[in-house]
Amino acid sequence: MNLDLKHPMAFVPTMGALHPGHQSLIKIAKTYAPNILVSIFVNPLQFENPIDLEKYPRDLAGDIEKAEGAGATFVWAPTVEEIYPDQPQIISAGELGNKFEGVHRFGHFDGVLTVVKRLFDLTAPEFAIFGEKDFQQLFLIKRMVRDLNIPIEIITAPIIRERDGLAMSSRNVRLSEKGRNAALVISRALSGAATQQNLSAARKALHETLASEKSFALDYAEIIDADTFELATESTMKPRALVAGWVEDVRLIDNMAMKPGAGI
Repeated sequence: MNLDLKHPMAFVPTMGALHPGHQSLIKIAKTYAPNILVSIFVNPLQFENPIDLEKYPRDLAGDIEKAEGAGATFVWAPTVEEIYPDQPQIISAGELGNKFEGVHRFGHFDGVLTVVKRLFDLTAPEFAIFGEKDFQQLFLIKRMVRDLNIPIEIITAPIIRERDGLAMSSRNVRLSEKGRNAALVISRALSGAATQQNLSAARKALHETLASEKSFALDYAEIIDADTFELATESTMKPRALVAGWVEDVRLIDNMAMKPGAGI
């Protein structure tokens, strides 16, 4: 397969259904390299639920327009056969792959790491840009790149939010107006926790706010150490709150940095 790519290159892998959050990644990529590759591939390996895979929004023509509008120099939409011509070599996410998101999405992170490694092998970019919204995914990709000595610099991009605070997601389009309003409890809970003066107060505020919205079904809400992904303690210097749950059968995730060393 010859993609005829030019280097130096920054790579923005996506599953399509592009929105301004994805476009922000492309704009960040332009600050690192003159050539920007955006891939659009809905990876079947990271969907534990076939129905979720089937429902995933797809709009290739719109995605190409949005990617090029944000500055992409090449948009690549490979087929499953191109990415996995043979039985794929699964990259294990290890123990962390079975925590938080992994508890509720069996095998998800193995699928993520497998496709990212495959995309890296095919494109060999100098830089790859990933957003903080999928924070556990970002952590695992950085660890994989380090452990496998992959010569690619991973660039972290901040979460892009709607004006009302809702984290941008391709899944948001599946929410009704009522559901979208209910989903705002997530960013409200994170923001409230971030203002607390210590970790125990932050955890309490996080859970109490989430529990106040009856239309929100919680999967997990926890504060971790962003450097290790262990549970944060009062002395943790990079605490980060993670939240995942359901509104109207739509699964939503979000996260936010908390005050460092709040217990000091």
